[in-house]
Amino acid sequence: MIKYKQETLQILKSTDPTKFKNIAIIAHVDHGKTSLVDCMLHQSGALKVEAALTMDSNELEKERGITILSKCTGITYNGYKINIVDTPGHQDFGGEVERIMGMVDSVCLVVCATEGPMPQTRFVLKKALQRGLRPIVVINKADRDSNRLGEVENEIFDLFCNLNANEEQLDYSLIYTSAKSGWAVKNMNDDKKDIKILLDTIIERTPSPSVNINSQFSMLISQTESNQFFGKMLLGRISSGKVSVGDKIQSLDSTGKVAEVSKIFKIIRRFGMNQVRVNY
Repeated sequence: MIKYKQETLQILKSTDPTKFKNIAIIAHVDHGKTSLVDCMLHQSGALKVEAALTMDSNELEKERGITILSKCTGITYNGYKINIVDTPGHQDFGGEVERIMGMVDSVCLVVCATEGPMPQTRFVLKKALQRGLRPIVVINKADRDSNRLGEVENEIFDLFCNLNANEEQLDYSLIYTSAKSGWAVKNMNDDKKDIKILLDTIIERTPSPSVNINSQFSMLISQTESNQFFGKMLLGRISSGKVSVGDKIQSLDSTGKVAEVSKIFKIIRRFGMNQVRVNY
C-alpha cells in the first residue's frame, strides 16, 4: 500500500478549482517531451525510482520509442495539483492531440535546440493557438554542443507570427531545459540544478479551470479504460458541478442522445504512475 504525505493527500482530494492547473506537453517527435514529463514527476516526488520515458507504457510505444496515445498523469507542487497530458509527437497521431486540447488550459511547447520547429511543431502549436491557449515555450536539449539557441528562438517567434498568434500569446515564457540532465533555466547563465523554474512558470502562467461547481454535473470524456475490478473507467475533465460515489449518471453521444446509464463506483485522481482513490 502506497503512503502519501498528508499535504499531498489534501491537495489530491481538494475540490477547489483554483488549486488545479491543466497542461498538455506538445512537440515534434523526439524533441524530448516525454523525458520532460519524467523530470516533472521526479522533481515533484511523484516518481521515486529512476526510469526513462515512463509515460510510454504500451509495447508498441516501447518498441518504436515514440508516444502514440495521449496519457494523463498528475503531480503536486507548492499547494497545487498539476494535471499533465503527454501527447503524441508524430503527425500520424495528430488526431490524439486535437482531441486532448479541450482538456487543458495551457500547453508546454517543447522544441529541440538543434532542430528547431518542425512540421508537427507547427501543427500542434496551430491547434493550441486556435483554442485560445497561451503556450509556455521550452527549448529542450539546450546543453548540446550543436544547439542553435538564438536562431531557434527567432524561428519560434516567426512561427507564432505566421500562425496569427495574438498579443497575449506572443508574450510567451521562454525556458531552456535539458530533460536528460534534469534542469531548467530562464537564462543559460543561471544555475542548472533542477526544473523548479518550469513548474513555477506553469503555476504562474496557466489559468485555473473555469468551473461552476453549483451547476449540474457534466464531464468531457477524453479516454476510456477497462478495469478488471470495477469495469469501465472514464478519464476526462469536469466541466461543471460535482459528483459523488453512488451518483447515477448518463453518458450522451454527439447528438445529445442518452447512450448509457450507470452509477459512480469509484473516483480516482492520477498522481505520478499511481491512482489515488478519493471519496466525496
